[in-house]
Amino acid sequence: MSAPSGGGKEPETMPVPVPRQRDIPAPEGGPAVPPVTLAPPGPASLTLLVIGEDPAGGLTVPEILDADGHHRIRLRSARNLTEAARLLTPDVHCVLLDLSLPGAAGDDSGDGLATLREVLRIAPRHAVLVLTAEADADRAAEAVRVGAQDFLFRDELDGRLLSRAIRYAVERKRADIAQYKLAESKLRAQENARLERGLLPTPLLEGSDLRFAARYRPGRSRALLGGDFYDTVRTPDGTVHAMIGDVCGHGPDEAALGVELRIAWRALTLAGLCGDDLLSTLQEVLEVERPCEEIFATLCTVDIAPDGRRAGLCLAGHPAPLISRPGRPARLLPYENSGPALGLLPRARWPRRQVELGGTWSLMMYTDGLIEGRIGEGRERLGQDGMVEMINRHLNDGLSGESLLEASVTEARRLNGGELTDDVAVVLLSRAAG
Repeated sequence: MSAPSGGGKEPETMPVPVPRQRDIPAPEGGPAVPPVTLAPPGPASLTLLVIGEDPAGGLTVPEILDADGHHRIRLRSARNLTEAARLLTPDVHCVLLDLSLPGAAGDDSGDGLATLREVLRIAPRHAVLVLTAEADADRAAEAVRVGAQDFLFRDELDGRLLSRAIRYAVERKRADIAQYKLAESKLRAQENARLERGLLPTPLLEGSDLRFAARYRPGRSRALLGGDFYDTVRTPDGTVHAMIGDVCGHGPDEAALGVELRIAWRALTLAGLCGDDLLSTLQEVLEVERPCEEIFATLCTVDIAPDGRRAGLCLAGHPAPLISRPGRPARLLPYENSGPALGLLPRARWPRRQVELGGTWSLMMYTDGLIEGRIGEGRERLGQDGMVEMINRHLNDGLSGESLLEASVTEARRLNGGELTDDVAVVLLSRAAG
């Protein structure tokens, strides 16, 4: 834009050539270029980096005042992308790119979009405006599709329009970044959820007359998997093997170790190991895989005979299962002579105890997260005796299977006055005599 001839009415805002840094000396043989007077940055001040081949020549940017008329937008300029990269400091809020700038290296299109792509690459967190001629509206629209926040026509450029465009571009960029982070966070959460769901076991009970139910609730926030683990498989001889375990702690490292132990247990069980031989091998796995020597794991395993009337029980520092039969109150299985938790004592032994189950029964295995919740506001815990009483009450109400487990976990949470802080896993195997 040029100043009007004498006698004409001057525009409200005078265009000021953009300085290269502060004051720009005039090109040889050309008129002197007045410097831009920069106001001290105020609370609403923004910094604009202008990228154009000749900021003092064809491209002029008008003086810009904020709405209060006091704080000017600070201006910087660069002739090329090398200068732009040097001037692109964190205090720059917006970049104004003249699409007439020659293309980036290796680009022969001459449409300025390659240069825009390079600007977007070196300034991924900055708002970007493009400037072009009104005749190039299609190219301007394409620039927005490439990634610019908005476009401006050179012939219509004035201070008011540019000020509004800068602030709009900055806010739109902030919204784009926030939306991207939100989408990225949701995607990561979905991927983690799919991964953790995939690590939870699928019982292998085909051909068995036993019914299976389970409830799992990790203690750590927004997680699907904790340090508790369980599994159930039926081997070719008809024996049903079940286990439940608890790695001390309930963070992601403990969850990963729990998964490793569960997978190792399944592989060893399908290979024919059980009882002390299986637990000794699992202890070796734990000792190799644990992040530090202080980590240990408790475990309860049962192997139910093909006829469903007897079971072998091994306890490695774990609470004893609870058995219920028709017409009799539920009670804990014997837990004398149980072995230590895995990882505590080298060359430990885990005796296997034979248990008579009967014809119709339900066997509940659980982790200590279910029994260590508080009762009310005092220090008293639910404990095994309180759990047995709670289960008997639910059985008298006619609950069984999934309903029994859901009611038990819900009541434990209610008695605790809120979420249980430890991981909770509960497994229920049931048999009805034919």
